[in-house]
Parts: sequence; C-alpha cells; structure tokens
Amino acid sequence: MRKEAVALAEPKLHVPAPKGTGWHTVVSPQLGQTRQITFSLLRLEAGSEYEGQVGGETVAVLLSGIMDAEVDGRRWSSVGQRRDVFSGKAYALYLPSNARFRIRANTFVELAFGTVPAPMGGEPTLITPDQVKSRSVGLFNWRRDIDDIVDSSFPARRLLVGETRNPPGNWSSYPPHKHEEENPPFETQMEEVYHFRIFPPTGFAIQMIYTDDGELNEAIIVKDGDTVVIPRGYHPVAAPPGYAVYYLWVLAGERRQMFVKFDPAHEWVNGAEGILKEWHRWLG
Repeated sequence: MRKEAVALAEPKLHVPAPKGTGWHTVVSPQLGQTRQITFSLLRLEAGSEYEGQVGGETVAVLLSGIMDAEVDGRRWSSVGQRRDVFSGKAYALYLPSNARFRIRANTFVELAFGTVPAPMGGEPTLITPDQVKSRSVGLFNWRRDIDDIVDSSFPARRLLVGETRNPPGNWSSYPPHKHEEENPPFETQMEEVYHFRIFPPTGFAIQMIYTDDGELNEAIIVKDGDTVVIPRGYHPVAAPPGYAVYYLWVLAGERRQMFVKFDPAHEWVNGAEGILKEWHRWLG
C-alpha cells in the first residue's frame, strides 16, 4: 500500500556548526526540525569525561580522537584511531534505547550521536573499522566513497548510519534521489540528517533539496561542521574544486530497507554509468 509522506511545516533545513566543547543538541523533534531524529555532537578535551543517557536507539560515531567508553556496564578502552573524518574508517557505538553511557577522552574527542525513538532491546556494541563496509559508487565526477557503519544487516531497530566522502569537484547522492513515500519496493519513507566536514576546512559544499512540484527548492552553502535536515525531496551534494567533502548520514524509518526514487529528469545517468563501466571493462 502506498503511504504518502506526512505534511509538516517546513523546518529550518540548515544548522550552522555549534561552537565550543561539551554536549550540543543540533537538531531534534523538540526543536521543531525533525519528525523523529535527534542529532547531537559531543566534544571533550583530553582528560575530561561526560555521562549521559540516550532517549532512544542511538548510534554514536567517533569523528576523531581516542576515548574510553562505557555503555550499560560494557566497557571499551582506547577506542579510536583517526585524527579526522578524512583519515580512515570510523569506530562507532550502538546504544539501545535508554542506555546510560560514559565517555572519557584520552585525546580531544568528537562524537556524533544519531538518536530515534525505538522499542527497548538490543545489546551495547562497539563497531570497529574492520566491520565497516566500504564501497565506491558512481563514475567520473559523480564518484564517491561510502562507508556503511550500521546497515540493514546490523540488528538495530530503526537506524541506518554511514559516511560519504566526495573527492574535490565531485557530486554525491547523484543521480538525485528521494525517500519520502512508503511504496516498497519502489520507495521507502525515511527521514535523514547530513552532518558535514570540509577539507581544507575553509571550503564549502552545496546541498540541494527540491521536490517535483517545486514547493521545496533550496540550494544551501554548507560550511565545515554544519548540519542539514532532509525532511523530503531530492538531495544531491556537490563538492567544489579544491575541497573534499564528507558527510555523516543518519536515516530513520519504520522499515530498515533503503528503496529510493530517482529524479526522472536525471535517472538516465544510471544507465549511462552501466554502459561506461562495461565499455571500460572491455577496453581494460
């Protein structure tokens, strides 16, 4: 049965980077920006600690640094290896609904928390870089690298989480796609949040969000550390020449299956990609 997206007043789509250390709730239903996803950042100086409790199912991605972590009595020491999000795959923590946690920073640490209401259950889990599934998607100037941190094979309730990196000058989430209607196997309804980093950090990215009827038609200039809410619509990302673009994506839906609908005006790129890859295979 086809289920239309729930109509809401359009939220503020673009949230500039928060400043300072400590806990930052960046977007949440309580702030009127999302239906279900809460996205938060935790920054800790070396030697400092933070204790808290999540309100729902949560995936906490270690953006940088080394930490000791405890979730509902499970402990892990010296977690982390990358100096920034462009320096390899992530460590992440899976926290079941209402889990209590403690983080101790061995170096400066930055964590991103994606949280969504979900039934109780599940086990606290440390996800290591060797468990993260990497893939290269697209071709030429729409090629990007994707790391699936929590995919549909992971025993989560409602979340899918991963990272995308665009080489300088390249596009991602391309051809443009959307996932706002529950109409499997053609499309599933999933809310999404993107959190961006740019290298060098003086650069920018361009985030487009638009709908078929033109009611939503935004082109957002995104800076290092900014966050974008994607309530509906197609949402491609462009990296300008000279700047690599990273974004952490948090998806939430009733079913953890990703069926997307491509913009019919640009879907031909998928067909061209297949032809070009086959041509390259025969030549190579």
